[in-house]
Amino acid sequence: MASTETILQGVNVLGKVDEPHRKILTPDALAFLTLLHRSFNPTRKALLERRKIRQAELDRGQLPDFLPETKHIRESDAWKGAPPAPGLVDRRVEITGPTDRKMVVNALNADVWTYMADLEDSSAPTWDNMINGQVNLYDANRRQVDFKQGQKEYKLRTDRTLPTLIVRPRGWHLDEKHVTIDGEPMSASLFDFGLYFFHNAFETQRRGFGPYFYLPKMESHLEARLWNDVFNLAQDYIGMPRGTIRGTVLIETILAAFEMDEIIYELRDHSSGLNCGRWDYIFSVIKKFRQNPDFVLPDRSSVTMTVPFMDAYVKLLIQTCHRRGVHAMGGMAAQIPIKDDKEANDKAMEGVRADKLREVRAGHDGTWVAHPALAAIATEVFNKHMPTPNQLFVRREDVKVGANDLLNMNVPGKITEDGIKKNLNIGLGYMEAWIRGVGCVPINFLMEDAATAEVSRSQLWQWVRHGITTSEGKKVDKAYALRLLKECTEGLAAKAPKGNKYQLASQYFAGQVTGEDYADFLTTLLYDEITHAGPARPAAKL
Repeated sequence: MASTETILQGVNVLGKVDEPHRKILTPDALAFLTLLHRSFNPTRKALLERRKIRQAELDRGQLPDFLPETKHIRESDAWKGAPPAPGLVDRRVEITGPTDRKMVVNALNADVWTYMADLEDSSAPTWDNMINGQVNLYDANRRQVDFKQGQKEYKLRTDRTLPTLIVRPRGWHLDEKHVTIDGEPMSASLFDFGLYFFHNAFETQRRGFGPYFYLPKMESHLEARLWNDVFNLAQDYIGMPRGTIRGTVLIETILAAFEMDEIIYELRDHSSGLNCGRWDYIFSVIKKFRQNPDFVLPDRSSVTMTVPFMDAYVKLLIQTCHRRGVHAMGGMAAQIPIKDDKEANDKAMEGVRADKLREVRAGHDGTWVAHPALAAIATEVFNKHMPTPNQLFVRREDVKVGANDLLNMNVPGKITEDGIKKNLNIGLGYMEAWIRGVGCVPINFLMEDAATAEVSRSQLWQWVRHGITTSEGKKVDKAYALRLLKECTEGLAAKAPKGNKYQLASQYFAGQVTGEDYADFLTTLLYDEITHAGPARPAAKL
């Protein structure tokens, strides 16, 4: 086998490497990243090209359907996903959040069953955020993450078993520009996965569970196949039995909804189920069919989990997962407790309770919360209605979902000026925070991340593109959208601390709300604003 020094030829690190980072960016770890990148990046790039071809077909009016070439997989009862792995048998309440040190400690101390440590939508991918997140996860797995901030101490609790850690790397479409291999930026997915796996796979096994992952933003079973190939190579490389890794796939694109069986099939020895990524799913529906006037949706607040296309997606996901013996995870409760208004807080928490009740009755095996205070509500509901560790026995054989159900846009509701302003506020608020390096921001007592910002800008684009008239009788055109954006920007900037980034966020946002240009993702649009690559240093000489 080639020496580490030989493998690292052509590999450069452009990010600042402080002393704490050296235990992560070791020559052996970088050699592993290099192997992953050289083995799989050509396939990744080909799959991203395939996404563009698919989008062009949708733009021409072609609608998705279940794949004829994989019908035999969907119709066969002869295969199953892997049985639930240690630490993943009961997942009734999962907390999610970024990987800053405070969040890691608080999440692992929360009264939940698992913690999804998020390197994706709730983390702005500055070099510091990404590499410090890896340091924090490394320390957390070794129970060395305690720290002091001012007068406050943050310590992992020792009175019980901690929640199972699941890591979400970034999606296939993203690059990590601070590491280049053979002259091109590294895949962010492989960077996040590779560093975490290399350093923590055996340590997590020693603690009684495996290296577990959430896999985001996939659009086809071929993208799941790529993850499965990555998992196999990674396990073989360190001498870990295949099937030790488990991956839960977020079904957060409309195209993936047509390939749920196939996605589980591709990952089957590594599959730990599917999750309803509700906000990204709504974003995907708008994005993929943005040129089609039949897919115009009303105000975001009207697009609930009970509208036809969302209800069909949930039912099909649960039915598919349970038929294959894997978990069907519910969506996010993004509410934040409202401390100074009991009436408003009670109403918000009742909404959380109703949402979790809908999920557990539908057959979900668990659910997500964004704040530790919501865990008690979710736990109470699931404990009452799911006395068993999961509901894999709820087969949902009553469900009959076809392509027309997944594409049924009969959504009651209006498009209002208030809805437009809310979208502008959320989009601007999130983008401004993201440019400052913050990927998860409270707005109107909801924890907003990239997914909700994407829904906001995509709806605005769609409404202008199709010349919608609001319920107040105002034509939504480019001039109207830009006028409201200007008013919104000035209002938010006036209230914000000096040095805020609202004007810069507004410049980017203005290009996304006129029904003309449409960036594939806000995160790729803004990435260069938070990328501060230094001089290239050979990885072998760090």
